[in-house]
Amino acid sequence: MNARRLKYILPVIIIILSIWQADAGIIRISITSRAPAFNGKEFGKVGAYEKLTGKAYGEVDPTLPQNAKITDIQLAPRNARGMVEYSTDIYILKPIDLSKGNHKLFAELPNRGGKPFGAFNKSKGGNDPGASDQPDDAFLMSMGYTIVWCGWDVSAATGNNNICISVPVAVNKDGSAITGLSYEYISVDNDKTQSYKLAYPAANLNKQSATLTCRALLNDTPQPVNDWEFTNENTIRLLPAGTPFKASYIYDFVYIVKNPKVAGLGLAATRDVISFLRHARADASGTANPLAGDVRYTYSFAISQPARYMNDFQTLGFNEDEQGRRVFDGIENWLGGGSGVGINYRFAQPGRTERNRQNHLYPEGIFPFAYPVLTDKLSGKTGGRIAGYTNPANKPKVLEINSANEYWVKAASLLHTDLQGNDLPDPDNVRFYLVSGMQHGSGNGNSKGDAQQLQNPTRPEPLLRALFIALDEWVTKGMPPPASSVPRRANGTAAMAKANPGYQTGAVSKTELGWPDIPGVTYTGLITTRYCLDFGPQFKQGIISQYALGKINAPVYQNFVSRVDADGNEVAGIRLPPVAAPIATLTGWGLRREGFGLNDGAESSGQMIPFRKTKAERLAANDPRLSLEERYGTHAKYVEAVTKVAKDLQAKRLLLPEDVANYILEAEESEVLK
Repeated sequence: MNARRLKYILPVIIIILSIWQADAGIIRISITSRAPAFNGKEFGKVGAYEKLTGKAYGEVDPTLPQNAKITDIQLAPRNARGMVEYSTDIYILKPIDLSKGNHKLFAELPNRGGKPFGAFNKSKGGNDPGASDQPDDAFLMSMGYTIVWCGWDVSAATGNNNICISVPVAVNKDGSAITGLSYEYISVDNDKTQSYKLAYPAANLNKQSATLTCRALLNDTPQPVNDWEFTNENTIRLLPAGTPFKASYIYDFVYIVKNPKVAGLGLAATRDVISFLRHARADASGTANPLAGDVRYTYSFAISQPARYMNDFQTLGFNEDEQGRRVFDGIENWLGGGSGVGINYRFAQPGRTERNRQNHLYPEGIFPFAYPVLTDKLSGKTGGRIAGYTNPANKPKVLEINSANEYWVKAASLLHTDLQGNDLPDPDNVRFYLVSGMQHGSGNGNSKGDAQQLQNPTRPEPLLRALFIALDEWVTKGMPPPASSVPRRANGTAAMAKANPGYQTGAVSKTELGWPDIPGVTYTGLITTRYCLDFGPQFKQGIISQYALGKINAPVYQNFVSRVDADGNEVAGIRLPPVAAPIATLTGWGLRREGFGLNDGAESSGQMIPFRKTKAERLAANDPRLSLEERYGTHAKYVEAVTKVAKDLQAKRLLLPEDVANYILEAEESEVLK
């Protein structure tokens, strides 16, 4: 073929190829802004980065089995091609010269639209990380990763550089609005809030079709509230006008709503955007994929809400694209527990999260919890996260990492046990880790917030970075990561929970846990227990028609937490220096203080309960825990203890050398026994 003929044929081939690629989901990509990132800073041999922002426009064939599982997809509007459309924001940080990068894509799944990876990445910039002129070490950039964000959460607020998604509203086949039941858990820790914005518009403003109740504490009997009104279809308020909601009280509101968003399209959006960036040369109009031909490996990183989303992403089969290819090669989930995010339901509210005081009645803790395929005799279902793969070769390597808080308030042990709380063997592609004694993220060690004790300031990022390197080596080199480290019944480190029949929580007894009597610290053993709730006869179709208000009359799944040592610190899991060379008792659980629902759960908060400095102070306070003086003797001995713990963790590939150095420096600069 001569050059002249090739000149005319080649564009046709490109267009045909682009149209074929568009069938994968993304039909148009629009980069609306392209600018230097990090104020032009260069990262060694990788060089400088650039920031790309814009939108990706996708369409989904509702007849394909991969998409038909999306709730209400058959009731979504279709375009002339019979496809269901969506659009999502995209934000990309990439080496200007991709040939100098490592050809690996790191996708952070946004948390309620935000980009919280800064601490993990050792960078600043907040919700616009590429705008930072102080990127510090920039962990990922120094290795040449391309970082991608795309929207998935229909409840994410717009503005503030949030990453959002736009999906259609489902309608009945005759074009009329779909209506149904919805629920709002309302609790505000102030006495100023006078109105409440609803997640979905009310189908009518008739108070007789809605119910509002109130209670001071979670286990109190809800009392009806009659003095309220709709101010419009999106808002309610108490009467007389100007009356605030009672501080820290719990209000339950059930009402008839309309116009459900096809929220499950968020799953398709993540699948399609990552697949497009990895495989496509261009979109259907010929606009080039900004990463065309570069991506060899793909990873996801998610914190909390999106980690639960990634649980659903796997379970529902979205880690395989429409061509049957694996989407993510590696998944690092931090704080996801065994829960989902309730995304694939009519009138979904994926912004909700259940903890031991809040949001129990949403479809978050729904079977299956674990990876292996199990049969649930309570619900009659058979399933497992691993069942989401039609081709076993598409299973990713997965690290499931959780804080102690997830075990106490989200029944995270169900992630690696059967439904009776018995240990399961690790799947060949998954490892599990408990970060001992951590709350849900790092707390302010100088503040109690609404809890009784100081918040737990333990930081997870040093461990998360080391485990991410291990994940990459597992994916690219076949090098197994560190062994799982979680409480197990088999080795006696599991402290079993007991349900409180009729209520939404249970307890772990002091004896079962091994909890010491610490002066000034209340212990109730409060823990979330997982129930097999009945959401109505259409629940398998993603439709909720009833909520278990009032007393809970449902069977229970068995869960547990880690036992503790004589200090009250957890014995199982990965014990970072603050736990293994402690100066305080650190817990993943906490209790609310007076004025905020006394002794109800403090949700995501843990506790830091400092040791006494001297033996005399300890004995005077009747504190059973050894003092700092008795433990270490001198400041130098404390630094020595921290150094040993940190270096031992490094030897196990659980800390990187630079983070070991930081732990040692922090110990040296601390005031411990000075």
